[in-house]
Amino acid sequence: MATIVEPTIFELSSPGRRGVTMPASDVPETALPPKPLLRSDLPLPELAEVDVVRHYTRLSKFNYSVDDGFYPLGSCTMKYNPKINEDTCRLPGFLFTHPLQPIETVQGNLALMFEMQEWLKEISGFAGVTLQPAAGAHGEFTGVLMMAAYHKSRGDSKRTKMLIPDAAHGTNPASVGMLGFTVVTSPSDSRGNVDLKALEAACDDTVVGMMLTNPNTLGMFDEHIEDVIKLVHGCGGLMYGDGANLNALLGIVRPGDLGFDVMHFNLHKTFSVPHGGGGPGSGPVGVGPVLADFLPAPLVGIIEEGDEDEMAPLYGFVTPKQSIGRMKAFHGHFGGGLVRAYTYIAMHGPDGLKDIAQYAVLNANYLQAKLRDTYKIPYDRICMHEFVAEGRFEGSDVRALDISKRLMDYGFHPPTNYFPLIVPEALMIEPTETENKDTLDAFADALVKIAEESKSQPELLHNAPITTRFGRMDEVKAARELVLCCWLPEGYDLNA
Repeated sequence: MATIVEPTIFELSSPGRRGVTMPASDVPETALPPKPLLRSDLPLPELAEVDVVRHYTRLSKFNYSVDDGFYPLGSCTMKYNPKINEDTCRLPGFLFTHPLQPIETVQGNLALMFEMQEWLKEISGFAGVTLQPAAGAHGEFTGVLMMAAYHKSRGDSKRTKMLIPDAAHGTNPASVGMLGFTVVTSPSDSRGNVDLKALEAACDDTVVGMMLTNPNTLGMFDEHIEDVIKLVHGCGGLMYGDGANLNALLGIVRPGDLGFDVMHFNLHKTFSVPHGGGGPGSGPVGVGPVLADFLPAPLVGIIEEGDEDEMAPLYGFVTPKQSIGRMKAFHGHFGGGLVRAYTYIAMHGPDGLKDIAQYAVLNANYLQAKLRDTYKIPYDRICMHEFVAEGRFEGSDVRALDISKRLMDYGFHPPTNYFPLIVPEALMIEPTETENKDTLDAFADALVKIAEESKSQPELLHNAPITTRFGRMDEVKAARELVLCCWLPEGYDLNA
């Protein structure tokens, strides 16, 4: 199918059209700045209001979203976002406050943040929580900073290497590299666990710690997690938990109880804050007692207790004794992340959070069972919230990318492709708890039909998608020939 090229907002422009009429000035005119400080008129489009509204409304209908359909993106936890979250974060008391207001005027906001810290501590089993980090990767960086500060405070400067499993998220080694530490890859065993023998050999007095996702990106809960933590702690290292897959553990396992020292939460994944396309996000970090004094400042605390006359406590900001400092302007993504996640947790309660994990695990195992006879499952045991299949077939040149492109013709968003790297032609599938059996059956049926097409009509898959508005993109060209600026009229000098 030929790709349909939509006109840009600039190409729709027509001289003389106006979308707004400015009122006459009600203040005295002032002189313009000196000419060297002025720029030429910007080539802004000229359109009526109705033109702009129709253009962007039409474009919005081209987007695929979780409100349109199933998002089986493994490791991304693209669950449905309840609309009550949107109502809550738009309450005037949350929407129209400013982070620099006197604390006496934002006690409701601070109370929500304090309670959010307490709830995340209870959910995870940690001693302290910061809400500052802006995303999961930012939370990772915050956690590794605290690990480094801990070793430095003890005068232990020889610890320079971080152990990271071969099934880790790509942000893990990136966070480590930003602090100048060396990444040492820890291999997986045949069942998708950390290889204990290889880990034991790598554990020495130069280890900062280990960054471990559990369940891991294969969808497997490590069967030897307590032994892994014991080995790392035994050599003086700290255990970092990548909380990206916490959705499978809610109400069932608390990482702090297992012995993890630090972990980030992805509020935009586990607790239904809308995300995708690079943001928004929210990545609070929880820590055990050994790192509590190193948390970023400020935290929200009670600075004046309430009294017997039911006077509410006074909330304010507190600074841990050995804080690594501020990680973000102000206090985290308040309305965009914290209020939405707070609403989601409050609506579910402890029993509801446990249901989330159980249904997420049930849905993933149901899909895995439906596809087991058609697609190779390299680590074929009970999975958690997601599983990984191989997108290739014996005697066919069809690959994972072809399968994913063809899924679009069946009306489904593709799963995560080519991750984790230890699985060839990986299709990483996470249904989340919000999808019903009818949706899962339709998705599985589509994948089975695509497997049949790979043998009878492989060219169909190579050319897919066929029925979508846009055909297959040249992804290599898109990556190499980036378009990073807006459209400008021919001959216009941006530097004039």
